[in-house]
Amino acid sequence: MSQLTALGANVMCAFGTTPAPLKVTSQTTVMSEGKLNATIQDCQPLVNVGPFGMCTTLTNPQVAAATAAALGVLTPQPCIPSPAGTWIPTKPAILIEGKPCLTQDCKLMCAYAGSFSITLPGQVTVTAT
Repeated sequence: MSQLTALGANVMCAFGTTPAPLKVTSQTTVMSEGKLNATIQDCQPLVNVGPFGMCTTLTNPQVAAATAAALGVLTPQPCIPSPAGTWIPTKPAILIEGKPCLTQDCKLMCAYAGSFSITLPGQVTVTAT
């Protein structure tokens, strides 16, 4: 069973150095423990998903350029999240205002490489079965 994700959940990128909090803007009525529940539409860069510290993937042009300038030594650069689409729902039958809910096991693909995952759902009692 996976937990529904709520405002303040921690999101982590496979190539980032720090987690980022999730902000919920896709709906305003359904809550868990007094926090808004997220939907798969909460995926906008710098609106819903903040930067993950430093980016370490060479498929990011900024990291590749800095690494080339450092003669091949990996040189991480500040992260600017670049989601490719919406979160991939794992419980599409559970809807919030007509949108699939975001659960802890959902993934969001990065346009450069890897994916974003939810490391802490932001609440502890509501589960999706």
